[in-house]
Amino acid sequence: MKIKSTQIDDTFAEAFKMWASRIIITAETKQWAMAAATSMTGFATSVIGCKCEAGIEREIPVNETPDRRPGVSVLLFAMDALGLGKRLVERVGQSVMTCPTTACYSGLESEKTVVVGGQLRYFGDGFQISKKLAEQRLWRIPVMDGEFLVDERFGVQEAVGGGNLILLGKDMKTTLRAATAATKAMRTLTGVILPFPDGVVRSGSKVGSRYKSLMASTNDAYCPTLRGVRPNSELGEDVNCVLEIVIDGLNESVVRSAMQIGMQAAAKPGIKRISAGNYGGNLGQYKIDLYSLLDGDKP
Repeated sequence: MKIKSTQIDDTFAEAFKMWASRIIITAETKQWAMAAATSMTGFATSVIGCKCEAGIEREIPVNETPDRRPGVSVLLFAMDALGLGKRLVERVGQSVMTCPTTACYSGLESEKTVVVGGQLRYFGDGFQISKKLAEQRLWRIPVMDGEFLVDERFGVQEAVGGGNLILLGKDMKTTLRAATAATKAMRTLTGVILPFPDGVVRSGSKVGSRYKSLMASTNDAYCPTLRGVRPNSELGEDVNCVLEIVIDGLNESVVRSAMQIGMQAAAKPGIKRISAGNYGGNLGQYKIDLYSLLDGDKP
């Protein structure tokens, strides 16, 4: 099956159950809200090395934020609710509370919550004040430019991480152009993030390594420089660059939608194949078949 001249592999992306939270950051200007969001989502590409995955979901206009100031929405993912709560406290405390003029609110309505502001309040050294609006308690923590307002508890929910597309192109320029088009299209959706740098990863990994201390290592089947020395390379002679896009979402449906529009946008001249990474169906709870994202029946 093809999109234009690009072959779509008969395979599936293997995704995982994760937990997610939405964080709403506001500030006096869009610049400061974005500064906090950018800091909060740093070093959050993969749970393998970063303990969480995070990204900016979208900018929020003033008429949609809790305090009618410019806002940015961030999604944060971890493998379980406990770990997610820890990462929220760390990142809100170090990257949002430290940023001038910001406030921070929970962006998910969920039965399950974790304490965030209720822990950060101790930074106020006894001068902090609680405030209750409707059923939600907030904390006002004195800081040097006034006070930092933060929700006591943040909603968390089950989510999906690790949806992916692998783009195989004739050269780097072509493949980068296709990856950029795909990530731009995916970012039109809400409820989804692309946690790697500008949405793209070149160092795709496989499970395990010849070094026992490593749980993951380079995906050598897709490395062009190893094509001549690796007997079961996935690359033909016409493929000289491979890039991967990883997708995390609040549910399976939005991950599927992101993969679908990403494939359509990436199918440009010079992209020989679009594939996906999986572990034989043995690890992930979700299997997103690439053909199922296309119109028409599987040949």
